[in-house]
Amino acid sequence: MIARLSLTARLTLLFTLGSVAVLLALGGLVGGAIERHFEDLDRAELTGKLQHAQHLIAQVDSLAQLERLSAPLGDAFLAHHDLVVRVLGPDQQVLLATPDAQWPPQLPVLATELALAPLWTWAQDGKNYRGLAATFPTAMGTQVQVTMAIDSEHHDAFLRALQRSLWLFVACAALLMGLLGWFAARRGLAPLRSMREQAAGVTAHSLDRRLPAQAVPAELADLAATLNEMLERLEEAFRRLSDFSSDLAHELRTPISNLMMQTQVALSRPRDADSYRAILESNAEEFERLARMIADMLFLAKAENGLTIVHGEPVDLAREVRDLFDFYEALADERRIALVLTGDGMVQGDRLMLRRALNNLLSNALRHTPPEGRVTVTIVRQEGPLLLQVENTGETIPAQHLDRLFERFYRVDPARQHAAGEGTGLGLAITQAILRAHQGEVSAASAGGRTVFTLRFPY
Repeated sequence: MIARLSLTARLTLLFTLGSVAVLLALGGLVGGAIERHFEDLDRAELTGKLQHAQHLIAQVDSLAQLERLSAPLGDAFLAHHDLVVRVLGPDQQVLLATPDAQWPPQLPVLATELALAPLWTWAQDGKNYRGLAATFPTAMGTQVQVTMAIDSEHHDAFLRALQRSLWLFVACAALLMGLLGWFAARRGLAPLRSMREQAAGVTAHSLDRRLPAQAVPAELADLAATLNEMLERLEEAFRRLSDFSSDLAHELRTPISNLMMQTQVALSRPRDADSYRAILESNAEEFERLARMIADMLFLAKAENGLTIVHGEPVDLAREVRDLFDFYEALADERRIALVLTGDGMVQGDRLMLRRALNNLLSNALRHTPPEGRVTVTIVRQEGPLLLQVENTGETIPAQHLDRLFERFYRVDPARQHAAGEGTGLGLAITQAILRAHQGEVSAASAGGRTVFTLRFPY
């Protein structure tokens, strides 16, 4: 049930319970202190009266005076209505006793010194008594036992009245503290409610809104900063998703439009078998383009969600590059492009995935290298990480495009996005995903007519 209470109700309840506990402890402390004070008062009064009795008993020097001792003792003590007294002689004969007084069957140990006499209590007829018992010597050398007790009813009545007052005060104070606690919790949690209202106003169209981290208490500043960071990530992810959706729709529109147009043209009038074959071959190329795009998108989706499984094995990067050089040798010879490899190195990773990343970089370099150009692959270990650099000659890529080269469907020259030989625009994005799956990095630099893509593998 408590788990379903609001934070304000929880704070109010805890504040009220804490206040009640403190008040009860204070009330118990005050009541105990007053009761001990009353005990000290009763002991002092009884001690004074016993000292008076001791003085009278010490003057007895004969049996005749012992028999007449009851008179001065009675005059001294029996007039007190809240005092009960019993005096026993040497032979346990009763020299003086308060009428109708009932003494407990077990009396405490008789003390010979008043300072050491224990204060004992008992109840009789609904009344509580506190008493002292002691023995005093007479001038004859005999012992007289004096037991004296005082009725503590007036003290008990005061304590009961004080207890009722304390309970009433605690009840009223608990109610007041509950109201104050609720008010304090409401005021204290006002910044949190403000943050909730502002967070509730964040929609897909207002992801740029931020919570005022400087205007909230220090305890909520970290929460506000964390929420703002989350909103920034959501805004970035939403922007990328929106851009990707637009780019994907744009990329799919062209091949689908081509397929529809060619199919409609083919169906517009009867044609011979060679014409239909040419149209089907053209359509097959568009289907292959769509299939590659879909396969690449699936790979990127798995990579970004950590679903790509990397099979660790030793991979000879120089050997993979030489195999790719053999594959692209005919194309390079046709365009008179030189392929150069320097250095070697081994890494742990998935050979097929790394080969695909290298193939994307080489095909991209060959596509953008002019005739008589040069593509150089350099493998070098530099202060721990292994670096593989693919450098090609050609046009310099403006600096504003370098950071976006690894985005999906991004092209430096949008006018060439459907030119012959152009890819799907996903090659560099796939390369980056492969390197991240291997805990590596990929970067690009371009200056002075040379463009370099660098793959950085971990130790």
